[in-house]
Amino acid sequence: MTTNPGFTTPINFLERLKNQTANAHKNLENLPVSSSILSPDLQISDYCHYLALMYEVHKSTQDHIFPLLSGVFPDLEERKKMHLIENDLDFLNYKITGSNAVFRDHDISIPFAIGIVYVVEGSSLGGRYILKNIETIPVLSNQNGVSYFAGYGNKTGSYWKCFLSALTEYQEKHNCEEEIIDGAVYAFDCIHNHFLKTIKNEN
Repeated sequence: MTTNPGFTTPINFLERLKNQTANAHKNLENLPVSSSILSPDLQISDYCHYLALMYEVHKSTQDHIFPLLSGVFPDLEERKKMHLIENDLDFLNYKITGSNAVFRDHDISIPFAIGIVYVVEGSSLGGRYILKNIETIPVLSNQNGVSYFAGYGNKTGSYWKCFLSALTEYQEKHNCEEEIIDGAVYAFDCIHNHFLKTIKNEN
């Protein structure tokens, strides 16, 4: 352990980032719309609603957050997922109506934006777990309509490690731990509010 109170090791920083966002993460997971995706009684309408919600999260991320971070994460193009959700919803004949900006009304710095993407990218890890439940629905059992949750496939772990490596490298260089954590908490809270206020569209 370092004796310099102004320095945080990468492992300690990532642990603190996870711990400081734990409550916001739990609040998001406890919402009915979040728990529905893991329900053994998952319905196609609930699945489509969840995808539509996540489409807006990724649209807001790609439109407003990614442009700030091209110098931090060189593989952002590969991390775009809007087209995956579009493919899944097209297969299910579901049309997205309207668009809500999930991340807005905030002066977003690069470290703060990194915290936001930490949350959005982290959802890919959970997606692999969720995929197992989704594929129990017959219409989705042949690799159709599940491209979003399939994500990076067997590269999911390595993509996450690469992301964390770039994140910690930036934090060490710029000493911006608190801003990154604040951005991550903000992201969880924004997605929570987005899930809470968006009415299910039956179409």
